[in-house]
Amino acid sequence: MGQIKVGPIGLLPASAASMGVFQPEQGSGYELVEGEHVPEDEAFKKAARELLTLRNPTLFPGPMLLWGWNDEAMHKAELAMDLVKEVPGMNVIPMPDYRPIYPKIDPEAVINPCHPNLTIQHNKIHTCILIGVHCHFANITLKMIRANTNCYTMAFCQYDGHEDALISVRDVDGAKIEKMTQAIKDAKKNGVEPWGLTADGKAELEEIAEGKAKRAELTKDNVSLFMGDLEQGLDDNAE
Repeated sequence: MGQIKVGPIGLLPASAASMGVFQPEQGSGYELVEGEHVPEDEAFKKAARELLTLRNPTLFPGPMLLWGWNDEAMHKAELAMDLVKEVPGMNVIPMPDYRPIYPKIDPEAVINPCHPNLTIQHNKIHTCILIGVHCHFANITLKMIRANTNCYTMAFCQYDGHEDALISVRDVDGAKIEKMTQAIKDAKKNGVEPWGLTADGKAELEEIAEGKAKRAELTKDNVSLFMGDLEQGLDDNAE
């Protein structure tokens, strides 16, 4: 039984590090799953099963992918999208900016580390994977998600990893993303039924698609903005 469990835990959950959870050593061949060190292959198998079977799987790509600041970042971004294609119904909601944007946040268009629970709860996301989020913001985001939601979190970090994720993979490069994608393919071949192909999954995804299509038709001329005066004030004083 793992030490780190799916939330909601409460307002101020203890950090994983304070509970004695630490990352495996670099190059050890182990990754962190629910607070326990497990062989890398087992970690990828577990991650594949969760992404395939839980409701509304979502990729949250961070600035280190979105900004495309070097060739490696752009290559990882392409591989991350290949991974998404292997999970039926998987959504992509970017985290392009770390500045607080509440109360204007559009939870279907962006996730902000200051209010990650809003996006996850609004979209009924039961599992997510963070790739390319800077470590200090990933730590904040993961702890808030564990505190306030029942989302099964995964963090693919190019550095030391994140103890507060349910699954943490460290030193992530293109090869590890490809290995994760292959684990998803293998799980499907071995009979794991994706949530997105179940009757409930198909119905929910169709409902989501219809909602997005309707919202795409809206314009400022025919929709009332939430707290319009305050929104304008925030725009005028934005930094």
